[in-house]
Amino acid sequence: MPQVLVVDDDPHIRQLLVFALEKAGLSAREAEDGEAALLQVAKAAPDLVVLDINMPKLDGLEVCRRLRAQGDLPILFLSSRDDEIDRVLGIELGGDDYVVKPFSPREVVARVQAILRRARAAAPAAKADAPMSHGRLTLDPESWVARWDDAEVPLTVTEFGILKILLGGPTRVFTRDAIIDRLHGPGFAITDRTVDSHVRNLRGKFAALGAHDVVETRAGVGYRLGPCQGGAPGA
Repeated sequence: MPQVLVVDDDPHIRQLLVFALEKAGLSAREAEDGEAALLQVAKAAPDLVVLDINMPKLDGLEVCRRLRAQGDLPILFLSSRDDEIDRVLGIELGGDDYVVKPFSPREVVARVQAILRRARAAAPAAKADAPMSHGRLTLDPESWVARWDDAEVPLTVTEFGILKILLGGPTRVFTRDAIIDRLHGPGFAITDRTVDSHVRNLRGKFAALGAHDVVETRAGVGYRLGPCQGGAPGA
């Protein structure tokens, strides 16, 4: 049974989400602040963290930074402010999705289940996939590893999924809607800005290795795979 850690300094929100998650057949734990969250992750190794941004001691963004330094544990952000900067920053740090308060518990459960399905499906599906390469980029779905030459590039589940989509059609331009459908399934409610944030984060990780041409933008349309030779970005 997948285990979800709910991190929020509001006990009512924690109880509400724990109840909704367990009703949906998931196991749920609670943490009241960022420090407690890090201890719970080390102790219980959850499959996903629902993480509030605004908390005492350590806020959600700092917790995300520390978790991302350790691995690719899926993270769903909660925000009490309708502030795009917080949302985008959260995604750029490696969050997989976000929900703005006040929210419907059903929406949170649906997004949690979508992220978990994506993470669970990756391993069995990948076993049938051969390594994919383009230029100096290599993607190994079986080991869930991306490399630029011999350097491994640490990607989140969502970032890896986007790159795999682009590699699957190296000459095709994928609209944002097409990327969302392939990642989450048709009809999943997510904004174009979220896709853009994931792509920006993906580009940043490769740019740190001198790879500036991994993903190209086609203005007004979407994204396509770049030449992956290490040159200047296509857009």
